[in-house]
Amino acid sequence: MAELRPSGAPGPAAPPAPGPSAPPAFASLFPPGLHAIYGECRRLYPDQPNPLQVTAIVKYWLGGPDPLDYVSMYRNVGSPSANIPEHWHYISFGLSDLYGDSRVHEFTGTDGPSGFGFELTFRLKRETGESAPPTWPAELMQGLARYVFQSENTFCSGDHVSWHSPLDNSESRIQHMLLTEDPQMQPVQTPFGVVTFLQIVGVCTEELHAAQQWNGQGILELLRTVPVAGGPWLITDMRRGETIFEIDPHLQQERVDKGIETDGSNLSGVSAKCAWDDLSRPPEDDEDSRSICIGTQPRRLSGKDTEQIRETLRRGLEINSKPVLPPINPQRQNGFTHDRAPSRKDSLESDSSTAIIPHELIRTRQLESVHLKFNQESGALIPLCLRGRLLHGRHFTYKSITGDMAITFVSTGVEGAFATEEHPYAAHGPWLQILLTEEFVEKMLEDLEDLTSPEEFKLPKEYSWPEKKLKVSILPDVVFDSPLH
Repeated sequence: MAELRPSGAPGPAAPPAPGPSAPPAFASLFPPGLHAIYGECRRLYPDQPNPLQVTAIVKYWLGGPDPLDYVSMYRNVGSPSANIPEHWHYISFGLSDLYGDSRVHEFTGTDGPSGFGFELTFRLKRETGESAPPTWPAELMQGLARYVFQSENTFCSGDHVSWHSPLDNSESRIQHMLLTEDPQMQPVQTPFGVVTFLQIVGVCTEELHAAQQWNGQGILELLRTVPVAGGPWLITDMRRGETIFEIDPHLQQERVDKGIETDGSNLSGVSAKCAWDDLSRPPEDDEDSRSICIGTQPRRLSGKDTEQIRETLRRGLEINSKPVLPPINPQRQNGFTHDRAPSRKDSLESDSSTAIIPHELIRTRQLESVHLKFNQESGALIPLCLRGRLLHGRHFTYKSITGDMAITFVSTGVEGAFATEEHPYAAHGPWLQILLTEEFVEKMLEDLEDLTSPEEFKLPKEYSWPEKKLKVSILPDVVFDSPLH
């Protein structure tokens, strides 16, 4: 639970930000990380030293459910001449290290990130006559923060979050989110590391799908050009009834479709409900019990094995500016979906001197036949994976939200994969790679065409390519909620 109070009110809420006239003893009483972020807030809002604040009644470090200690809410006058409307500006406190005493975050030095390295912000259009900011954005931010704390997956600019519900629990079409740098908040150097500010931007389902098919940064740029859809500061208007493609139909064809054709998709992987089954060996074969085999109870991994697999996935799925692929990095991953700029040439190898070579961990097995299982939302992204990624010589990864298991599709142009044209299915512990030729990708796209309109078919749905010994099932969510998954 949380309560609303002015930030200068007595109680657990934070005191006002210290200014030039603050008493010398104030800084020693004020948590240093909080002090640094408040300084940036005070720079932007010198006339609002005591903003309204939602504060967790029982702090997370005392066993409370809410990871954010505070969410401050400021009134921003905008700039009518620049098409920036008046709005409420929400700023979180708690994803970064506020205290420096390990009560929440481990101190890792002043040069790196503070805590998770970022705080969330949100800009909500102020309605006419509205005298106080709505508090629902604070709960939305708490929900995203809970995900970050529970999964240890962080957000980055360009990421998108599939929410599937109006952000304010109304009938609004704004049901998903993109993330970008806050246009006013500058990175802050605290005694416990650097804090950046990521702004939540509410979007419609069609805009989310365009971000998935193309890239989040591209859609954010389009939103900036449409004043009613966000404008320069990407202010969310929960009453917006039209998508940017309905407002300007040319945007879809001239910008998004052309971008997809030219660039492919920047979405390199998603956290998903998925599983895979090795059909090339009977369930009783326990030669390598560390491989995933749905329907059996494999031997439990040791802590050391589990950490080695996690590290392999980190090295294997992380996207950066170097020509490397790799796995979804828990420290740099979109909590719900994952969107990164592509490298010029994808690879499954890391050139880091500290990279762990896969065969040094667990024996890689070639599989003769595999069965892939996805829930409906994950399955709907398969055409994107094939058309937007593999046909552009890239890779795409499904990372299970329930464990270390991952499925990576690779094209023949991706270097360093342990799946090859001779052995297109290969497993490295719970990490499965599937290499698909361009000819087979085209065939799959034809057969999977109905996945682009998932509302038109009933679950379960099965696709099979016997000559390739590959089967794909689209299953209800409840299947993945069972203990076997």
